[in-house]
Amino acid sequence: MNIDFSADATFSWYVVFLLVSGLAMLLMAAIGGGQSGGERLLNLAFGVGFLGYAIYLGFIFDGGEYFMFFYAFILPVLMLFRFVKALFGERASA
Repeated sequence: MNIDFSADATFSWYVVFLLVSGLAMLLMAAIGGGQSGGERLLNLAFGVGFLGYAIYLGFIFDGGEYFMFFYAFILPVLMLFRFVKALFGERASA
């Protein structure tokens, strides 16, 4: 396992954030909550991508260069806002 906060905290926190973001996006895709099919598909695709990259970095990666995608910091928050808006928008209209 490559997660070692004492050796490289930035890398370790990035892997943890990717794991949490990927799982959250997969959960939003599974729940649906009034989202359109396209939004659910985006949540699914990015969730699988984030989770897969986190597993690669955390367990398979041997060192060297890795890409730190800034989408991983912005996209989950935006998708969460859209999910909550769709969830509460559907309840208000019902």
